[in-house]
Amino acid sequence: MTGRKKWISLGVLALLIALLPLFFPSGYYYRVGALIFVNALSVVGLVILIGYAGQISLGHAGFAGIGAYACALAPEHLGLHPALALLLGAVISGVMAALIGKPILRLKGYYLAVATLGFGILVSMVLTNERALTGGPDGMNVADLGLRDLLRDLGWRLSGGEFWYMICGVVLLVGAWLALNLFDSPSGRAMRALHGSEVAAATVGVDVPRQKLRAFVISAVYASIAGSLLALQNGYITPDVAGFMHSVEMVTMAVLGGVGSVLGATFGAAILTLLPQVLTVFAEYEQLVLGLVMVLVMIFLPQGLLPSIARRLKGRNE
Repeated sequence: MTGRKKWISLGVLALLIALLPLFFPSGYYYRVGALIFVNALSVVGLVILIGYAGQISLGHAGFAGIGAYACALAPEHLGLHPALALLLGAVISGVMAALIGKPILRLKGYYLAVATLGFGILVSMVLTNERALTGGPDGMNVADLGLRDLLRDLGWRLSGGEFWYMICGVVLLVGAWLALNLFDSPSGRAMRALHGSEVAAATVGVDVPRQKLRAFVISAVYASIAGSLLALQNGYITPDVAGFMHSVEMVTMAVLGGVGSVLGATFGAAILTLLPQVLTVFAEYEQLVLGLVMVLVMIFLPQGLLPSIARRLKGRNE
């Protein structure tokens, strides 16, 4: 990706974030927008893992759960500010990803998928069963970030939805910028070499285990920060944030939009976040229609929605 394309991608994303509120009919849509940005942030992490390095994970919701519960537990038991708790959750997720990644990433294909799935299930079980600490299935409250009150004192009055739309949008932009910078960095090129062939990459001097582990750790930190933002935004969290279905949703968003593209992953997150809202008119057939839409996309647009659309538009122009 050239520097020009990188800045165009960031510019398009920033423009969308800035202009979308002009079309919001009510404050509810700010909340939906913030949720899209949170989902997109976790999916950008998967772009690095799956799209760049070619490694699959079905347990990344476990890292989101670690980040979310760090923001709930650290202020209560350690007296940390929620912002520091977010950073603590990211560090814990990164360290844990480094520890489990070394043995797990030796596996390939569905063995790797099952191993990462086991990690996610384990985290979910701990959060559900440790009632004394996490509140069990009922979840627990999350301390307020406090930044909104500070902005109010400075004369900048924002509703809760507007505040979290702004915060999550800025964090997504930073995350997208880092991922796009990584793409053409030496580490990014080494990761992308793995996607084509690990044997060929090793032949030209790429440290395959190190680059796979690096992608896994970076994507885990993205998921952790996304989980923390979700917890802080809602003010409440349950073990569902670390559940298997959340991991599946994250991977589906990445694949639906285009797993090799940061903008595509963001687009996929937006589609899969909004689609259930639109499909409520189908009542009990909602999940069936949602599944059918995704199957059709995978059949006719196998590289994802945004890359396939861009390629067809480019072909017409030529």
